[in-house]
Amino acid sequence: MRIARFSIEGAVTFGVVDADAETVAVLAGHPFGEPQPTGQVLPLADVRLLPPMLPSKIVAVGRNYAAHAAELGNEVPEAPLTFFKPSTSVIGPTENIAYPPFSSDVQYEAELAVVIGRMCREVPHARVNEVILGYTCANDVTARDIQQREGQWARAKGFDTACPLGPWIETELDPNDLAVTCTVNGELRQAGRTSQMVRSIADLIVHISDAMTLLPGDVILTGTPAGVGPLQIGDEVSVNVEGIGTLTNRVVKRG
Repeated sequence: MRIARFSIEGAVTFGVVDADAETVAVLAGHPFGEPQPTGQVLPLADVRLLPPMLPSKIVAVGRNYAAHAAELGNEVPEAPLTFFKPSTSVIGPTENIAYPPFSSDVQYEAELAVVIGRMCREVPHARVNEVILGYTCANDVTARDIQQREGQWARAKGFDTACPLGPWIETELDPNDLAVTCTVNGELRQAGRTSQMVRSIADLIVHISDAMTLLPGDVILTGTPAGVGPLQIGDEVSVNVEGIGTLTNRVVKRG
């Protein structure tokens, strides 16, 4: 099931996108638990897709692909390296990434994102699947120069528009060996597979939930493959995850 969040005529709601991505069946309320269709079906072209969730928090994982750690001159950490991106960094498909004036080296990072479906803490391995609503595409946009200069990653990865998510949440997906790619202006820049992760999605959820309560709609970014690189104002960047779809955003100068 593809669950989208969208707006039409000023109203924001959730819906289920059909297999051909031509229509969306409107849901009553939120998509947690058993989704309840209203019976209304809209052409997908008539609605504006929004970020599929507005999470209370985004917990991201760094250096979870060995080749990516190596390309930046880093070792794979002994334990998962986690950091936060604020909810104010989230944008949806087709929204613009605003290049921050304090950076001169903003980079793309294509990722598979996990969306949490229920409140949970200290999740055991055997029950990880019970707390996952589904998966979406993410771009962990990073001001690399600020990351390297400041050491602490809050500004480098948390600035406004630094977390594109979308286009929807796929609830029926085996995430263990999916292609993750990124193109810039149609040119392939990243190509990896989730099977290359150092730590699995289950390992990450166990590790993160040992420390904090995860709420419905929270998002976990699972790391990026090798091939990260710079974005320029005017670029169009697309993240594709096999079995989900494509998330596309344009880079603009912050106004």
